[in-house]
Amino acid sequence: MNFMLVEITKLKEGEFLTVTSRDVAEDFGKRHDNVVRDIENLILGLGSPQNSAGLFVESSYVHEQNKQMYKQYFLTRDGFSLLVMGFTGADALQWKLKYIKAFNMMEKELKRLYAERQKWEIERQKGVLVRHILTDTIKMKVADSPHKKFAYPNYTKLIYKTIFGKTMKELQEQYGVKGKESIREYVTADELKQIESMEMLVSSLISCGWGYDQIKAFVQTNATKMLAG
Repeated sequence: MNFMLVEITKLKEGEFLTVTSRDVAEDFGKRHDNVVRDIENLILGLGSPQNSAGLFVESSYVHEQNKQMYKQYFLTRDGFSLLVMGFTGADALQWKLKYIKAFNMMEKELKRLYAERQKWEIERQKGVLVRHILTDTIKMKVADSPHKKFAYPNYTKLIYKTIFGKTMKELQEQYGVKGKESIREYVTADELKQIESMEMLVSSLISCGWGYDQIKAFVQTNATKMLAG
């Protein structure tokens, strides 16, 4: 069963699980213009546009052969159910069951994605605070010298190399980081947490009077144990 029958679509009102009228037409063996007609009859029967807003969303697509633009609709789960309610036949029943299963599977996937995104947002905000702590610690505790301005980027490179086993340049190439974008925008919530933990450790060691070489040796020696914890 391919749950990609159903997709996560960004609409004005937010993200929804949807199918397209073209997919419905193809899978249920119907002409697309007839499916569009049936959808528009349903919209008309519902009266107010607000009543159909969470069911059907008009869109368009470019035909592969003649390259012309045609109308199509996105159907949410409720819109799909309303449309295919009257479709009959053994094949229609099987496709209804497949779509129901696909909607259920994608609903679970969407919840997982939302939970992961929320976790990432929390870690990203925490990371901003931790990074400020590190920069403030460097300003206050690292002795003034012509090389002081390189302290933060050097510690950042050390931390990333320790966690990911790659240089900043290698990571930027791996994630396709452009311009002034931060690598943090591309890593997972768990990886953000590791960066935060390592930055807090470095801040603490700097506060204790440790120099860069001491911190580097300590971090590299204890990296496996620290990251596992």
